[in-house]
Amino acid sequence: MQADVAVSCRTVSGELAALVDDRTPATLAPELAQHLGSCLRCQAELAQYRKLRRAMLSLRSENLASDPGHLEEVLDLVRPPATVHKIHGTSRRKAYIGGIAAAATAGAAGAIVIASKLSRQRLAS
Repeated sequence: MQADVAVSCRTVSGELAALVDDRTPATLAPELAQHLGSCLRCQAELAQYRKLRRAMLSLRSENLASDPGHLEEVLDLVRPPATVHKIHGTSRRKAYIGGIAAAATAGAAGAIVIASKLSRQRLAS
């Protein structure tokens, strides 16, 4: 093979998925088909693709009955467990003080906004 026509397994590997639908190597470019005809590694990879496709097609017609509680079991495994933290007296006191401070700050900001709107209305009239 010449250097410009040389084909690697990596090049053919990208085309193998298209061959899974039982297309013949003749639909490939001639240099890819030639490589596939002589490379046992690429032939084995194509055989694995076809085997996987057959297995997946056989799953289409398979109906599985699920256990009614199975969904909850799976969801319980997926969900993170809930954790409960007990708030101690000092933490509760800090939370109350923080809440009061936040409310006071919001109230002060609201008063400033109202005062600035009233002053603008007075200047406009």
